[in-house]
Amino acid sequence: MNGGRRLVALGCALAGAGAFASTVKPPKRSPALVEQGKATYGIFCVSCHGERGSGDGSVAPTLNPRPRNFATERFKQGETVGQIFATLGKGVPGTAMVKFTNLSEEERWALAWYVLELKGAKPRP
Repeated sequence: MNGGRRLVALGCALAGAGAFASTVKPPKRSPALVEQGKATYGIFCVSCHGERGSGDGSVAPTLNPRPRNFATERFKQGETVGQIFATLGKGVPGTAMVKFTNLSEEERWALAWYVLELKGAKPRP
């Protein structure tokens, strides 16, 4: 492969890798945004992840793999608010975690901030 073709291939590979990262700057965390995320979580997430994000929702025993415990388990696709936002938009292949493109961007950002609250970690943008 000549030098020019290598550069094109490298550029394509790098562009593809960046497609999964959120390129939009997250909104600033606020109590109102976290409350909005909590309300959205109560509608779309609690049945799998449970009230406190422990992975013990009412349908959790029927899922394989079981839903993540936000407080104790590693996030496979990253745990910054931007990475959680991106995961909400694309889902997690091989799991029951679907993509939530039915939610607006604002709702997904709010939900991402709330998931970080459940994780109990210092929120990172």
